[in-house]
Amino acid sequence: MAVLPLKPTPFFDNKNQAFWNLQLIGWGGSALLRAMSAFANGQPLEFFFVILIATITGFSISLILSVVYAFLIKQRPLVTWGGTAIALALAVGIFSFIDSWVLGLTRPSSETGFVRIFIGIYFFDLTLLGAWSALYYAINFFLQVEQQADRLERLEAQATSAQLAMLRYQLNPHFLFNTLNSISTLVLLNQTKPANAMLTRLSSFLRHTLVTQPGGKVTVAQEVETLKLYLEIERMRFEERLQTNFRIEDRAARAQIPSMLLQPLIENAIKYGVSPQEEGAEISLLAQIVGPRLRVTVADTGPGVDVGGVADDLPAVMATHKRRDSTGVGLANIRDRLAQAYGDDHRFEIRSPESGGFTVIIELPHEFADEVEPSAAERATGLPKPSSASTVSEPNPPAKVSTAK
Repeated sequence: MAVLPLKPTPFFDNKNQAFWNLQLIGWGGSALLRAMSAFANGQPLEFFFVILIATITGFSISLILSVVYAFLIKQRPLVTWGGTAIALALAVGIFSFIDSWVLGLTRPSSETGFVRIFIGIYFFDLTLLGAWSALYYAINFFLQVEQQADRLERLEAQATSAQLAMLRYQLNPHFLFNTLNSISTLVLLNQTKPANAMLTRLSSFLRHTLVTQPGGKVTVAQEVETLKLYLEIERMRFEERLQTNFRIEDRAARAQIPSMLLQPLIENAIKYGVSPQEEGAEISLLAQIVGPRLRVTVADTGPGVDVGGVADDLPAVMATHKRRDSTGVGLANIRDRLAQAYGDDHRFEIRSPESGGFTVIIELPHEFADEVEPSAAERATGLPKPSSASTVSEPNPPAKVSTAK
């Protein structure tokens, strides 16, 4: 999901300090320009005193205007702009009166009357305070827009995180439904020892998954460790019928993916690839770096489904692929999680040739984790920190129990 790229401007992190910095820079620059102009025109020394008094006066009046404007900017537009016009006119009048009076004191012999001096200075001071007022409103409106953009960005991020968490938590009931059903079958067959062993493995797997951040990311190697815990449970059901072959490239092992992204694919392969066939099936997982992207391929040698070779229309595939006892969560959940996390910058492709088998190809931007610290899940379960390995092959342990289907 795209979010607004605006971030707080460093200069305005401390708004109060930024105001005083701009005040000093602005009025100091104005005084310097007037002093340079007076020097270039050969003005007497006492005129520099007039410039100093005018700068201090303008600085002080602008402070009062800032208080008035801070109140007006929160009002309705008509009140804001009407009040601003009145306040600016009064401020310019006071500013011009003080400037004219001070200038008259330095030039008592001048033939120019006070009114003419006042009118001449009024337009100059109007330009000066008008520019200051315009800059004040421009900066404050910019900061308001920036704050609203930041607030919207945070809300969008929270909504995305909540959506990812919802999709992530959706997997646990989906997985538990199948596993508890298997344990129930073992109990009905009075195979209490295998049932207890499966419950122990189930608790280890859930402890590993529950401490993982719902919207977080893990390395491919960490995800494979999670899959091993899951496969230990499933092998108690399928024994030698469940064959696995994991091939993880060195660089791909350190690439990051959303947590629990691959488990539904493995579960899907077991449910529709291994379970329907008496001889079982082999599930393969290949993770590799292709250019700037991570490609993960999960395939099984099961009967597959009729999706016409390559399927981009996932709802149609789900309608064809869904079985009577399916919750319809796995593939659709992955599609939604990828859309939430990467927008259109991902590939999710399903292939099922006529000869059989079912393949899911996922391509994501390559997010490289150079040094991965042990996660909370690893600390809780005691799993070692993964290291890059060219091949991760799942051994097939000896048969433990046979369950009725």
